[in-house]
This record gives sequence, structure tokens and C-alpha cells, in this order.
Amino acid sequence: MESRATAKYVRISPRKVQIVLDLIRKQPADKAMAILRHTPKAACEPLEKLLKSAMANAENNHNMDVGNLYVAECYAGAGPILKRIRPRAHGRAYHIYKRTSHITLVLKEYED
Repeated sequence: MESRATAKYVRISPRKVQIVLDLIRKQPADKAMAILRHTPKAACEPLEKLLKSAMANAENNHNMDVGNLYVAECYAGAGPILKRIRPRAHGRAYHIYKRTSHITLVLKEYED
């Protein structure tokens, strides 16, 4: 049995999200929450909301024990890119790519 939560179109680069996801992968859910609360990265805020959502899904939809959950899978894929242009010297243009992410978090119960 697994519980899944997805956050789409999060306005942060997947590369930055992946750094934080590597910290919480294969960790117990309560320890992962503590890691997210005390890590000074911008990706921690949406990931903390996502982990809370996955834990709530596990408890309410799948009747799983919240104290027995761990982060089985977590990954971030690229969403659509917002393309902007910034003017530069001598009439040139500088491209700015505002990247978005689709983040998925899967929780499972420990097997006894």
C-alpha cells in the first residue's frame, strides 16, 4: 500500500528541488519533516506542504499508520518554462528562463 501526493507547476527549478529530495529519500516521514523544517533551502517550503499532504492521504484515504511511514520515492520533473527577455547593452536581448517543477512524493509503510 502506498500514498502519493503531487505538486504541479511549482515555481522553482527541478535542479534545486532535487538537492532537497536527496536529503529525505528513504527517511521516516517524521524525520523527513524535521529535515525539511531545518534546511535553509527555498524548495523546503513546497516540499513540506507536499509531505503533509501525502501523510494526510495515507491516514485518511488508505488507513495507514502515520508513525510507520517512510519516503519510498520522491522525484521532480520539469514543468513548462516561462520565457522572458531582458534588454542588454547595444540592443541585445538576454533570455531568462523561469523554470517550473512537477514534484511527486510516495510514502509507504514499513514491512514488519
